[in-house]
Amino acid sequence: MLVESTSKIRIKASIFGVVQGVGFRPFAYKLAKRYNLKGFIFNHSGGVELEVEGDKSSVFEFFIKLEAELPPLAKIENITKEQCPLKNYKDFEIIASVKSSTNTSIPADISICADCLAEMRDIKNRRYNYPFINCTNCGVRYSIINSLPYDRDKTSMKDFTMCKRCYDEYTNPNDRRYHAQPISCFDCGPKLSVLYKDATKEYDNVIDKIVLKIKEGACVAIKGVGGFHLVCDATNDVAIKKLRDAKQRATKPFAVMFDSLTAIKKVVDITDKESSLLLSLERPIVLADKKQTQSISFLVAPNIEKLGVFLPYTPIHILLLERLKSPIIATSANQSSEPIIKDEKEILQKLPFVDAILTYDRDIVHICDDSVVGVVDDREVFYRVARGYTPMSFYINSTKKILALGANQKSTITLAFDNTVVISPYIGDLNSISSVEYFVKVIDDFMNFYNFVPDIVVCDKHPNYESTLWAKEYKKKHNTVELIELQHHYAHSLSVMAEYNLFEKVLSFCFDGTGYGDDGVLWGCEVLLTSVDSYERVYHLKEFSLLGGEKAIKEPYRVALSLLFDIYSKDEILSMKNVVVEKFSKKEIETFYMMHTKGLNSPKTTSLGRMFDAIYAFMGEDSYINYEGESGLVLESYAKCCVLDEVYTFSIGKDGVISFDEMICEILKETDKTIIASKFINTIADMIVKISKQNKELPVILCGGVFQNLTLLKKVIQLFKNENIKYFIQQKTALNDGSISLGQAYYAINLQRNKNG
Repeated sequence: MLVESTSKIRIKASIFGVVQGVGFRPFAYKLAKRYNLKGFIFNHSGGVELEVEGDKSSVFEFFIKLEAELPPLAKIENITKEQCPLKNYKDFEIIASVKSSTNTSIPADISICADCLAEMRDIKNRRYNYPFINCTNCGVRYSIINSLPYDRDKTSMKDFTMCKRCYDEYTNPNDRRYHAQPISCFDCGPKLSVLYKDATKEYDNVIDKIVLKIKEGACVAIKGVGGFHLVCDATNDVAIKKLRDAKQRATKPFAVMFDSLTAIKKVVDITDKESSLLLSLERPIVLADKKQTQSISFLVAPNIEKLGVFLPYTPIHILLLERLKSPIIATSANQSSEPIIKDEKEILQKLPFVDAILTYDRDIVHICDDSVVGVVDDREVFYRVARGYTPMSFYINSTKKILALGANQKSTITLAFDNTVVISPYIGDLNSISSVEYFVKVIDDFMNFYNFVPDIVVCDKHPNYESTLWAKEYKKKHNTVELIELQHHYAHSLSVMAEYNLFEKVLSFCFDGTGYGDDGVLWGCEVLLTSVDSYERVYHLKEFSLLGGEKAIKEPYRVALSLLFDIYSKDEILSMKNVVVEKFSKKEIETFYMMHTKGLNSPKTTSLGRMFDAIYAFMGEDSYINYEGESGLVLESYAKCCVLDEVYTFSIGKDGVISFDEMICEILKETDKTIIASKFINTIADMIVKISKQNKELPVILCGGVFQNLTLLKKVIQLFKNENIKYFIQQKTALNDGSISLGQAYYAINLQRNKNG
């Protein structure tokens, strides 16, 4: 508390949050000068320390403005103030960084700002068309950091010696490039080049040469902020087919980068909220509804009504699109299940179909994929939280050092210590050796950032997850570490509670593809009564079989057939005339029936994600799932063509078991795919609302990958509003497994809090 005792006071403040590499110190410097205050400010690895001394009313006004007028990228998580004896400082200074305990937030990579864009387009400016222009309000950060505090010598810019003009800007507190660590220009900064298949390089007119390649129908690789994109003309069917064949990516949609919001509006319908996200400093990929007529190739996102669109966020992308005058596919450069590539030599080795590589000589220290977001009810719904948003910090007090390792799909890690919870960027699926190696690297990097040795490690209960195996191996080598294995869907629920800092008991609808249950069954349609320290499974979908185990995840007709086995006899099924039964020979059906009845390679599940797959099969869709979530996206597209309020019949037993047997029987009588899709989504929404009304004293949480189906989510939200049901969904973190690590950390934090009373 500040004590008002004299007309002149001195206040010492410690500030935590995103306050390094975002122009916070020069902002505070100018603010102190405005109010004629004396003192100093400096970075330390825990945040920012400052002292101000002067007229009492001016000091109070300084701290009000300090929080109210922050630079665009700065964020104060916590500020502590202490009144101290006067020292009669003569001036206000920015002094050198000091190393101390580390808990400052790592700044995220941010798109080019309006000021830098104007300079880049000004032919009289010395940075005209400079492909690495940046200032304290924009540019690379996380992707170039080696260690904290965030200073140039601790980044991959350390190898580029500033010229005099850049140095003068860098050292001038009144310049918007004051201590902009990646500051550079044509004279002293990184250089662009084009690398060809034969390993030759060219340095002249490189943007024009890449543009020519794209116009000729080539697939090229372009080095971005956190890795390479694979790029081709989004209007060229031949080029896109070449990319799909090379990537073995039959139907999974690609994201498209446009040169302007005007160009995007010609292809998709955009709301005001979606426009603001597209134009934001974070520049995510935004999922929007396609228009009827398309100027881009059908092959970009076949069979679905959504398209991922985004705007250029680096000077390189802007320079490219200005010359190309055509939208481009810009997808992560990687092999299936592997991390995004950050080195041009690896492009040559792993992606030989790439015709040319646009690269530069500044190292990417940390890879970071593009963020992906949708909009429902005028709020963000994240599919992937990465570039622009992460690393992400929450201010939550933790008495122990906690390392949470997430799940196996859409992996992230979370660290909790002191007053800070930090979530890593999206890592990816841990399905390959290289992806696991990258997962371990991220752990090492974040532990080094924060000089962090965990007291507690939290992992998923699934015994075969790579994150779980790492946790158990770490425990073997560090026997004093406490290891906690947490149920997957409980962690989903807790991730929402962490985002809103909830402590009350809630009713959680946790719907996804799979999660290891307490009984060894693969859960996925779970309604949990949740608190921060415990949960009770109160409702769940009736178990059904995955015929052939993991094969059933890719072949949805197996799932549909198992649902028929639960309802009908073998002879009844053999006499049926429908798209599911007709997919199999009599011998195959008899074999599958034997597997089903004897439980041979047919694990049980309650997964709503797999139920979506089954409905996809009953509609007569493709016999193979080409990518995760495809069935849900296709159903969503069909449902948009048929707006109904009708639902199928389902039952909820006294034991909390939800049965869709009657629904399956009714679907077999349908012939219109749009009706099936619409009524099925309505049925899920109706089931959620009915259960919520039976527990109307409890607020509701919606979580898990199934709620990435925006048609379903929109319908549930509207029904909740009609019934005045209080609910929570994630807005900052991913609805899918990308937030599991946050939920795990939140559990361990509260476990310690309860132990300490």
